[in-house]
Parts: sequence; structure tokens; C-alpha cells
Amino acid sequence: MKPISSISYPLNKGTNRLRLILGDQLDINHSWFEQKDPACAYLIAELKQEQEYTTHHIQKTCAFFLSMQHFANALATKGHQVIYLTLDETKNHQTLVDLLISMIKQHNIGYFDYQRPDEYRLLQQLDQFRPENITVSRHESEHFLLPYPDIRKEFKANKHSKMEFFYRRMRKRLNLLMEGDQPLGGKWNYDADNRSALKAKDLESIPQPKLFENDTTEILDRIHCHNIKTIGRCGDQLIWPVNREQSLALLDYFCKHQLACFGRFQDAMTSNTAYKWSLYHSRISFALNTKMISPLEVINTAIQHWESHQEHISLPQIEGFVRQIIGWREFIRGIYWVNMPLYAEKNHLEARHKLPNFFWTGKTKMHCLHQAITQSLDHAYAHHIQRLMITGNFCLLTGIHPDEVDEWYLGIYIDAIEWVEMPNTRGMTQFADGGIVATKPYAASGSYVNKMSDYCKSCYYKVKQKTEDTACPLNSLYWYFISQHVDRFKSNQRMSMVYKSWSKMDGNQQNALKIKARQVLENIENL
Repeated sequence: MKPISSISYPLNKGTNRLRLILGDQLDINHSWFEQKDPACAYLIAELKQEQEYTTHHIQKTCAFFLSMQHFANALATKGHQVIYLTLDETKNHQTLVDLLISMIKQHNIGYFDYQRPDEYRLLQQLDQFRPENITVSRHESEHFLLPYPDIRKEFKANKHSKMEFFYRRMRKRLNLLMEGDQPLGGKWNYDADNRSALKAKDLESIPQPKLFENDTTEILDRIHCHNIKTIGRCGDQLIWPVNREQSLALLDYFCKHQLACFGRFQDAMTSNTAYKWSLYHSRISFALNTKMISPLEVINTAIQHWESHQEHISLPQIEGFVRQIIGWREFIRGIYWVNMPLYAEKNHLEARHKLPNFFWTGKTKMHCLHQAITQSLDHAYAHHIQRLMITGNFCLLTGIHPDEVDEWYLGIYIDAIEWVEMPNTRGMTQFADGGIVATKPYAASGSYVNKMSDYCKSCYYKVKQKTEDTACPLNSLYWYFISQHVDRFKSNQRMSMVYKSWSKMDGNQQNALKIKARQVLENIENL
């Protein structure tokens, strides 16, 4: 597939309107595209600016570039004028604004339009772009289920909002899984039914993931030619969806083969199957976050499939999936926008350490971290519990600076765009926001990992040990974290049992755990 280029596709005479499409605005159903305007051209561009604000996984860069190319071709096929610029053609433009100024001057543009960006830095960049004698207009992306103007009605800056109540309001607002004004089945939330670990007999029925074979050779050459720094690994074929057709196919596959067990095993982890990295997860987050598919069509498709297969798919499975899309995803977006830009500076726990080097290699004797990090490097993907309770929990317990954690999560995951990554990372996993997202820090010892996975069975460290040489590092780190933050959390009702347990330990046991934890922290690079 050859990208459309302004070099080989000159614009119509009389073209005076330029519309910018960012790499996460690939929505063919946007109202912009309902009618063809011979005086309008759409600009889609690969930019070094977007590759250098953080170091991305190489599969993430390939996926964005391929998706942008496919979208450009889809627009052209529908008869729209498209300017697609690769890194070859934008290499002399340091910023997006530099490129826009050049294009406006080159094509004698009188009108410039853009959709509201989903990242604060891009919104600032484009909102401040007001060239002389040019009419600039901002439009909504038309993607999210909670309109942007309603965000401040639902959320207040620096205030905790309960996701469950937001989710219920969204269910009512959209009339999803409802019977009148009551939830279908009588309960709003079946999360308590959706926390099963995988047993040996369950491993045999895990479905093979649906993968794609998208050629990356030209893009890899371009990435290397322009010295774009990346992390992770990528072959000459990309397994992720890069157009709307593939995205819908992945959604359909999920509904047919994975939805029936999605909720039940959504928190589970294993290292004992070839499909350990995919399990029953939909993996549609990249397609959603680039807007190749919409949240409402995802939900409607899943609900329609459930309605036709209720003998095989229980209500808790579909409810759990719906909650992830209309509850958590929309909730996190609201938290981001109502709190930026100061949210990016929050460090409530005063964490200050650097991320260990094994986060870039996966080379650690801690089997849970080895599994989660290696999988992330191999596939640019880990599911939410691996992110929250494996890598996130480790960073929380070891006091890694949230800037370091943010940068790693933002770069390594294919679906990571700042609006969704930052509140999940800085808020949910690190409690750096002081409780805006979560009501307590999601800290855990090795026992949680052992309960929800089989990682501990193959680990060098012993999950039952606390202070011995081969003790699971999470055990002493957990109690050290608890002791270090007693003034912050002792009055937190959700942590009262933890502090009662800590207070019941004798002084020698407490000291032993603290000494062991300090040894772990001093030796963190060699774990």
C-alpha cells in the first residue's frame, strides 16, 4: 500500500480549506466526511514531533503510521482530497505548527479546521495557532459518549469522583442494559463475580487470538532512516488492526470467541499457555483510541451478540465489558481533562526513585515482572491487571517517580495516549494524585500475585517467605510501604484492616521487614 502524497496528488484548483487529521482521529463516520468539498483538502502527516515527545514501542509507531495511511486511502477512495506526508516529506519541520504554516502558505489556504485533540499538549498547540488572515475553526471529535462540555458537570478539579456512580449515570443516559430506570438483572455491577484465576483445566479452552499480517517493511525502513528512537520488538508483519475493517473483524472475533469468559477471567494471569498474553481480552483498545471504531458501536455489537447467545454468555460477562467502555474509559477521560495541566505534576507520595533497567529488557528473577515486561516488549500490550498489579504495584512499592512511570507506560503500550494513560498510571497505579482516581493505593504483596496467577510457581523467589534471602521482594516492600505512609493512610477506612495487622506485629518482625525492604531497594537493579 503506497501512501497518498501531495507530491503525486496535486490539489484541485480553488482549494482554500485545509483540515488536519491527527493520528488518533481516524473516524470515517465523522460529519466532516459526509459530503465531498472540492475546495477542501485533508492533511495527515507523520511527524518527528509525535515520535520524540516520548520513546514509543516500535509496534506502536508502525501501527499509527499504517493506520494513518489506510485512513488516507479510505478518504481518497470516497472522493476526498487528501495530503499524506511521510517522515520523508516532513523531516524539515520541527513541529506541527511549522508544518501547518508551510502548507497554508504553499497552497494559499484561507480556512483551517481541526478536531479537538485528546491530548493537552496538542490542544494547547492548536488552540494557540492563529495565523494572520486565516479563519481557524475547532470542531468536536464526535467520538466520546460524554460530550466535552459535560465533563465539568460530572467532574470537579482535584476532587475524587466515584466511578461506580458515574457508570450508573452513563448506563441511564445511554439506556444500556436497563429495565426502565433499573439495571437489567437487578444489579449495577457484577465485578465480584469476575475475579476468577485460571486453573489448569481452564488453560485448554483459551481461544487463539485473532492476529493480522500487516506489512511493516517500508515503515521500518523509514523509522530507521530518520533515526527514530523506539523500544520493544517488531517483525516485518504487524498483528494489530490498522483499518476499520480489521478493527470490526477483531471486535466480531471477541464477541464470538472471548466474550463468554471475558468477565470471569479478566483479572487472571498465567505463563502456562501460548495465549497467555491475550486470554479473553478483546484487544480493541488501539482501534478505539484511534477512533477507527466507536465506543457505542462496540457496546451495541457486544450487547446484540449477548442477547442472541444468552445460553452461553451470562449477564456478568457483558456487564463487565460494558463497564470497561462506558464506565472506566469515559471516567478516565473526564479525570484527565478536568485536572490538566497540573495533574501531570502530581506526586502525592513524594516518590523519587528511577525505573530499574530491567523495565527495558525484562531480565529479572521476579517471574511476574519478567512475564509482564517481556510480554509488553514483545507485543506492546499487557492487560489491565498486569499493568495495575504487576508493573504498577512494583513501581508503587519501590517509590518510582511518577514521571518515570508515566513515560514508560506512555511509550510501551500500543493503546497509550496521554488522556487514557496518565490517570490510569499516575492516578490508579501510583496514587500520585492523592486519591482523585482511587480511594486507596493499589498496593499488594506476593499473595495477590499468587492468588490471581501461576507466576509464583516458576519464580526464583518464594512467595511464602518474607525476610529470607529468597523471599518474594513484594512481601517486605509491601509492609515497608505501609509503614512509610502510616500518617497518610491510617485513617483510610479501606486500609484499616491492613494497619491493624501491622500494629499486631511485634517490633522485631516489623524491623526485620523494614531491613529486608531496604536491602531490596538498594539491590533493585539485581532483582
